[in-house]
Amino acid sequence: MPKTQDLTKGNILGNIFKMAMPVIATSLIQMTYSLTDMIWIGKISSEAVAAIGTAGFLIWFGFSFILITKVGAEIGVSQSLGKGDLNLAKLFSENSIQLSLFMSIIFGVVMFLFRGQFVQFYGFKQQPVINMSISYLGIISFSSVVMFLNPVFSGIYNGSGNSRTPFYINSIGLALNIILDPFLIFGIGFFPALGIVGAAWSTVLSQVIVTVIFLFYLKHKKQPLPGLNFFKLPSWNYIIKIIRFGLPIALQSLSFSVFAIFLARIISQWGALPIAAQKIGIQVEGISYMTASGFSTALCAFIGQNFGAAKWNRIFKGYYLTMGLISILGLVTSAILWFWPEFLVKLFVHDAETVSYGVSYLKILALSQLLMCYEIISAGAFNGLGRTIPPSIIGIIFTGLRIPLAVVLSEFLLLGLDGVWWSITITSIVKGTILSIWFGILLELHPQLKGKVKTSVMVFRWNWKYLKEKILLAS
Repeated sequence: MPKTQDLTKGNILGNIFKMAMPVIATSLIQMTYSLTDMIWIGKISSEAVAAIGTAGFLIWFGFSFILITKVGAEIGVSQSLGKGDLNLAKLFSENSIQLSLFMSIIFGVVMFLFRGQFVQFYGFKQQPVINMSISYLGIISFSSVVMFLNPVFSGIYNGSGNSRTPFYINSIGLALNIILDPFLIFGIGFFPALGIVGAAWSTVLSQVIVTVIFLFYLKHKKQPLPGLNFFKLPSWNYIIKIIRFGLPIALQSLSFSVFAIFLARIISQWGALPIAAQKIGIQVEGISYMTASGFSTALCAFIGQNFGAAKWNRIFKGYYLTMGLISILGLVTSAILWFWPEFLVKLFVHDAETVSYGVSYLKILALSQLLMCYEIISAGAFNGLGRTIPPSIIGIIFTGLRIPLAVVLSEFLLLGLDGVWWSITITSIVKGTILSIWFGILLELHPQLKGKVKTSVMVFRWNWKYLKEKILLAS
């Protein structure tokens, strides 16, 4: 297995697939774990699912800070290797890990100390939901260091064009998590029945194992950048560059989590069950989200290396080939969510009210899957260029508009809870449309491409014959 992969040469579709498949596989395993976790938690009660969903928003909040160093490492490493500068790639890696460690300690302490106030913000009247959520967050806070470090380790490998090593390592952790869940939640053999706290400990233990394996690999084998030294003093010049790369995306994710919290507060007017239904719906919707994110990560590394090598023709072809492929995923997912929503929800819960909420959520969100995929892929393309501000601006503005739009649709237009679901779908469609057109314009106007390629500002006008030919000839 190569330590790094040169994405500036060879078959474009083949390179993207080689990068994307391990990332997608990791995401699918993660989704399998999340779905399994929801199934186990659902056997406790719908209130337990709501508690996990509530705690998940704060964890999502923390993931926003993780993105600063993960994205900074991916972009910095990929562009440095594209330029052929190995030492520069090492500096980005070392400083990303040091910055991640610092932020993880701060976040873990804050999450532990203020978890009660956070849960109280939702205004739930069901005390069991409040208690379970607080207990869950208390345990998860102890995993903040490994929760921050593992994505950065993955980012270093991804930026170097080697996505298989983090796939293998993360798969071990996810498999362990799946195995531990029933033992710690329900108590099997000498294991005590810990309920929702057992799910938290399962996550902590598995992530610790992943960190240990990553450190072993980075020190002894499969190291993408030989000679990494994590113990020397950080370089503020590179810390600033990492923050500059990752901060816009982190702010977008941070605002997304904050808006989601306020949206959840609106949803809580109908009780805790809609929160549980949305949590289940998000897991199911992960089919398209995680797959598109895998291709987005691959495209980011691909474009990053080719940007460093100034190969814009490959950037153009890579972007449109990826967008064409992701269109198939978006359409298939839309069909699945639209025609089989009840079956999907009943995999987790069976009480009629929660199922009804979940079915409405999935059918309405089915309409936005294609454009959501376009948004994710286009964001990855911008990130590869190091231009992380455009997707962040669009993401923050239109995700923020979900709050007033949800109020208008649910209260003034009398759509009730469905109005909240419609606010998510409408804004996803708008974001995907704007970002894909924006990147198309960027390609149209670039000096290396202007007048040399026949493309369109509108992403819907695909050269399907070209795409089919490349798929058939890909090696």
